[in-house]
This record gives sequence, C-alpha cells and structure tokens, in this order.
Amino acid sequence: MTDQVMAAIDGSQFSTAVCDYAAWASLALGAPLTFLHVVDNHPQTAEADLSGNIGLGSREHLLEELASLDEKRAKLAQEQGRLMLDAAKSRAIEDGISEPGIRQRNGELVETLSELENDIRLLVIGKRGEMAHQASEHLGSNLERVVRSLHRPILVVPETFERPQRVLIAFDGSKTTRKGVEMIASSPLFKGIAVHVVTVGAEVADMRSQLDWALKTLSDAGFEAHGEIRAGEVEESLRTYQQEHDIDLLVMGAYGHTRIRHLLVGSTTTAMLRRASTPVLLLR
Repeated sequence: MTDQVMAAIDGSQFSTAVCDYAAWASLALGAPLTFLHVVDNHPQTAEADLSGNIGLGSREHLLEELASLDEKRAKLAQEQGRLMLDAAKSRAIEDGISEPGIRQRNGELVETLSELENDIRLLVIGKRGEMAHQASEHLGSNLERVVRSLHRPILVVPETFERPQRVLIAFDGSKTTRKGVEMIASSPLFKGIAVHVVTVGAEVADMRSQLDWALKTLSDAGFEAHGEIRAGEVEESLRTYQQEHDIDLLVMGAYGHTRIRHLLVGSTTTAMLRRASTPVLLLR
C-alpha cells in the first residue's frame, strides 16, 4: 500500500499521542493509516561475556539456556507488540479511521522504515522510544537515526495530542523551506489552520522578498498567513515567537543551513526537537 500515513508505536508513553496524531493526519490527508511495531531481537551484549566467565557447569548448556531465554523473550515481545497494535487499531477506529492497517516486523526500526520508505507519505513517531531515558532534554537515538536515513516528512510528536490550530514555519529561504511552504500551501493537512512564517536574521531586501513570496504563496492558497523577520539567536527567537502566538505545531527543515549541513540534522533542528512540547514536522 503506497502513499500512506505510517505510525511507529512501541511501549513508550508517546504511543497514545502517536495514534491520535496519525489518525488526525490520515483523516486530513485522506490517506490510509498503518501502525507499525518493530520487534528488535538483538541479543543482550552481556550474554557472550557470561558464557565465557562461568567456571562451573557446561558452557554449551549455558548457551542453550541463553538461546531458550532469547526465544521466550522474542515471543513475549511479539505478543506484546500484537496487543499494542490491536489497541492502536481500536483507538484509530474510535478517532474515525474506517480500516487502519497493522504491521509487525522483526529487526531494527531504522532499517525497517528504510525498507518501507516508498510506501510512506508521512511518518508519525514519538520523540523518544520505550528504551530511552525520560529526561526532557534527551532525544531518542532511534529518532535521530530515522531523521538521517528517511527521505519523507516526519511528524515528531509529544506525549499528549492537541489538534493543531496554529502552525509556525521556520523559514530561511533555502530550497528545503521553500518546498515546505509549497507543500503546506497544497496539502489538505493544514486547511483551516493559521500559518505563521518566521525568518531569523537581518532585515535585508532579499530576505524580505523571500518572506513576501512565502506569505503570498500561502495567501493565494487560501490560508490566513502571518510573517515576521526577527533578529537574534535562531532557536531562542523561534521559541519566543512560538510562545507569544500560542503555536501548536512547528515545521522545520531537517537539514541545517550551516557548515554542519553534512551531519544532516542541523544543530537548531536538533535543539528545537529536544525541547519541543509541541509536534514538529520535519521536511527533507
């Protein structure tokens, strides 16, 4: 099934919001919704050490025991995943999705999503996974790897769902952010939602021209569009604007517009993701 909203769920506290945001996006886009759960069957790194360090008993017997435990652990993980997928499907139906799909795969999340990339129109994923530390400044390592490897829009969501009413586009005139403006202008996802376009930098003619283009593109598409150029540090300026205007969804390019561009995830994007309490739509 191509052109679908795909929601990656696990046992984290973000999964309920992932379900709700994915259902919202699926209905708005008129696109099918599929929930994905990936069972990571990687062996425990300590097991090899254990098998080599026990002096009593048979090493072969211990390896058999460890293999048996791995098999039991994998079966339990699969069963837990099926229960989560069933619960997600039921929640999506309550949200108005007629036939949500479910998929369970063995392997690693990043590799699985890369294999399914051609089927994905929008990926919805939580800010952190179930194995991540719960500190608010922490960004899940899986998420960073997904953003680096996937060439699809990614909606990174917080712990609770709130239907977006005001969207902020972090705009720097780059190809990625111009494409983002055009995508929002043509997408049914944001219909009826006020769109704010903010550029951080000096008030120069070229930047004003770029911003005017963005606002006209959105206005011509029927959006209530607001724009501003602000001086200052990028992350702080965007965060301040977001708070002043009660923005509940942030749109950013996943590429940095700096010398660290080759790292794929720009420093500003990563910092905004770490501290965001609202969903962030990352564009590639």
